[in-house]
Amino acid sequence: MPAEEEQRGKSGRPEKSQVSLWERIERPAPAPRAALSVHRIAEVAVAIADAEGIDAVTMRRLAIELGVAPMATYRHVSGKDELLELMVDFVYGELDLPDPAVGWRGAMRALAERTRVMVLDHPWMGRGGVLSLTPNQLAVAERALTVLDGPGLDADTMMAVFRTVTAYVHGAVTAEIGLLRLMQDRGWSSGDETRAGLASRMTWLLETGRYPAYRRYAGEATRKDDREWQFGVGLDCVLDGIAARMGI
Repeated sequence: MPAEEEQRGKSGRPEKSQVSLWERIERPAPAPRAALSVHRIAEVAVAIADAEGIDAVTMRRLAIELGVAPMATYRHVSGKDELLELMVDFVYGELDLPDPAVGWRGAMRALAERTRVMVLDHPWMGRGGVLSLTPNQLAVAERALTVLDGPGLDADTMMAVFRTVTAYVHGAVTAEIGLLRLMQDRGWSSGDETRAGLASRMTWLLETGRYPAYRRYAGEATRKDDREWQFGVGLDCVLDGIAARMGI
């Protein structure tokens, strides 16, 4: 722990571990520091995770990429957990929030579509356990709740609707990322190659006669690889259900 933080602890003030990352960032720096900043730390950490996966992001690796001593980053983050918070906040800061003027449905649809693109651009975000509470995440929730407040929903219902749409987005995108990872691991570059790779197993299953509806899908479907269309149809089903249930 840096000497500054040790002195705080001895003086009776909250030590670093007791004060949130975001509260510390809001505090004015006691003195000018080197060019290293939380923005730069997050930017480099996100670049590593995008290229190599979240497991490649370590404090030591980060220091090497930043060209600083390992302890330098600890002046800004206490460890991997806070670094992950910075990364998540950095990515959510890239999200273009919808204009409330388009109405609740237009805004929620735009937010869902943009969140899908965001997570696909940063697939480590779809991994279980990457959960944070950051300023930019709350800004997204704030915008969603603002547009859902327009139709006159009560506070509990507003949050339930927001969480329902969010759950659909993250569930659909997690499945999409899983398929993309399978294709990457097996060296398949297209839907046709993927189906060819799984053909022997699928053929046996369908020929048992137990799955007639799936067999029809396999033979007749024309949009198997149109993941954006599939996502949109599912999203419309969710939004239609909300509209019908809430009468909005």
